[in-house]
Amino acid sequence: MSLRESVKTEMIAMMKAKNKPRLGVIRLISAEIKQREVDERVELSDEEVVISLDKMLKQRRDSIAAFEKAGRTELAEQEAYEITVIKEFLPEALTEDEISQMVAAAISETGAESMKDMGKVMGILRPQMQGRADMSVVSPMVKQQLS
Repeated sequence: MSLRESVKTEMIAMMKAKNKPRLGVIRLISAEIKQREVDERVELSDEEVVISLDKMLKQRRDSIAAFEKAGRTELAEQEAYEITVIKEFLPEALTEDEISQMVAAAISETGAESMKDMGKVMGILRPQMQGRADMSVVSPMVKQQLS
C-alpha cells in the first residue's frame, strides 16, 4: 500500500472512531499531498510524499520553537502532537550510529577534506536520509567529521 493510500485509510478509520484531534492532523497531511499534486499536476510517489512529510515536520519544529519563545505552551503542545502523528507515516528513523556511518561513507565517496566540501557531502546524504533523519542533527555530525 502506498503512503497516499495509507493516509486515506487512516483518515477513514479516524472518522469512524470519531478521533477528532488525530483526524485533523491526518487531514492536514492529506491536504498537503493533494496541494502538491494539484500544483505539480502529477501523482506523487512515496518518495515525494516523504519529502512533503519531512517539510511538514520541519515547519512544526520551527513553530514549536517560536511558540515556546512566546510562552504559548498550549500551541507548542499541539504542534508536538502533530509531529508524533506525522512521524507514523515516515520510514523508520535512523540511529546515531547509522547516521555516523552514512556520513563517513559520504565523506569518503566525495573525497571531502574540509568544511568547503560540506555541500557535496550534504548533497549525497539528503536524498538517502529524507524522512529518516533530522538534517539539523546530521549537519553538526558532518561538520565534526570534516574538522
